[in-house]
Amino acid sequence: MTYQIEAQARAEQGTGASRRLRKAGKLPGIVYGGSTEPQAVVLDHNSMYYTLQEEAFHTSLVQLSVDGKAEQVLVRSVNYHPFKQLVLHIDFQRVDDSTQVEIRVPLHFVGADASEGVKLQGGSVSHILNEALVRCVATKIPEFLTVDLSTLNAGHAIAHLSDIALPEGVSLPSLARGEDLAVASLNGAKAV
Repeated sequence: MTYQIEAQARAEQGTGASRRLRKAGKLPGIVYGGSTEPQAVVLDHNSMYYTLQEEAFHTSLVQLSVDGKAEQVLVRSVNYHPFKQLVLHIDFQRVDDSTQVEIRVPLHFVGADASEGVKLQGGSVSHILNEALVRCVATKIPEFLTVDLSTLNAGHAIAHLSDIALPEGVSLPSLARGEDLAVASLNGAKAV
């Protein structure tokens, strides 16, 4: 899914200028990467706040139009206020069709209700990881990775990164380093 966002170039920088923008309902940000110099931008705060609530936005390519000039970017960092519903700053990275990126992708767990360990052995599933770091070309970033828990039982009580079916062109740097991290575990199951 591709998102379309409008932004304007911003000349004033610094703490005071950013505070004035936030007070006016705007969101300061920066676009960096590629062969172009970094560019300070300003966006509408409220529309960005609600867009940032969508899980898919954080792993999607974004068409960012800065004063009418469109660029393909990824969201790389978002700073939130500690207790107010306020976004303080956002960073975008320019990408093209050949840019290799490492990005955190959410994990979606399926099949826990149908697993023998939950259904017949009285266990419960605990999620150890909620996201995984993937490496791929920017245009092939998956929206999420599906973890199938239907095989969990008292004999096989832990799901690992190696159990995740990856889309073509996507790899897990943790597995390349030899770290097969646990993503979910079955607790309290008793063999029948």
